Amino acid sequence: MPARPEKRATGDAAEAAARRLLEGEGLRLIERNVNYRFGELDLVMRDGDTIAFVEVRYRADDRYGGGLASVDRRKCRRIALAARAWLQRHPELADAPCRFDIVAASPAGLEWHRGAFTLDDL
Repeated sequence: MPARPEKRATGDAAEAAARRLLEGEGLRLIERNVNYRFGELDLVMRDGDTIAFVEVRYRADDRYGGGLASVDRRKCRRIALAARAWLQRHPELADAPCRFDIVAASPAGLEWHRGAFTLDDL
């Protein structure tokens, strides 16, 4: 089921804000909103030689733990599968170091969690 328009607009705004934050920290956008049937990559960015796969999660409040807590093990696996598929489509980057970041967005602002999880966590 597609997201309601207002929810999608909020998510798009959070993603744009996350992109600005990361670009301000020196990362460069490679691709955004990459969809596979088994997962999605919000932002794929380059941080020096490293490819950062960035999940952006907006939560209006932290009643259930906020954006970071909403990325559970199942979601991490889906992101990792999508990252693997993306790297297969970009063999020139397949040997680059990679990491998984999460940007937790809320009305209070953004929190960037660099290296929020690793494949060993899965």
